[in-house]
Amino acid sequence: MRVLHLYGGWPGHYPYEVAAWTRGLFDELGWEVEGSTDIFTLDRDLSAFDLIVIGWNNAVTTETLTASQEKHLLDAIENGTGLAAWHGAAAAFRASLRYHMVLGGSFIEHPAGEGYPHPYMVNVIDHDHPVTRGVEDFEVRSEQYYMQVDPNNHVLAETTFDGKPFPWLAGNRSPVAWVRQWGRGRVFYHSIGHDVGNLSDINVRRLTMQGLQWAARPAA
Repeated sequence: MRVLHLYGGWPGHYPYEVAAWTRGLFDELGWEVEGSTDIFTLDRDLSAFDLIVIGWNNAVTTETLTASQEKHLLDAIENGTGLAAWHGAAAAFRASLRYHMVLGGSFIEHPAGEGYPHPYMVNVIDHDHPVTRGVEDFEVRSEQYYMQVDPNNHVLAETTFDGKPFPWLAGNRSPVAWVRQWGRGRVFYHSIGHDVGNLSDINVRRLTMQGLQWAARPAA
């Protein structure tokens, strides 16, 4: 597999530490990976990659992809390149509506606060999908993402809000992990990963590893 791994941006999501953790997954899979911290790497034909992994993080809502970057990324996915991402990727390129359309959702808020280790459960709702095989329900102590998502996503796991600090959200649910198809490309996302400590949980690691494998272009 040939992979493009784009990472960097806002330091509050520890992009370089998370990238090092991600490289461990790539090494275990034995994939050929081109890593880049330069957003302009998207300004080219990306169709030769079997998977693009977005580890980029933005801090303000005005940040976006250029028309060229957006077109090259979407063209590749439509023609079979997979897309995989987690956590801050749903807050990246906030002004690029087509990017979020492909990804299947956008980060809106973490009700308990940015970076706050709020305890919450992640419940797997599709145990039969290849991405969630062997993944059990698990607790996270971190940012609990409140998402706006595409109703056409295939949701794999979700979380329920406890109403702190907004009591009217008690019992409301939000997707944590999903998959979707975009043209011939497969898309995988989960909202966990504010720091490496969150990602080290065995269930999160399995979910991420299997998500990468599922999203990558199937072998001919």
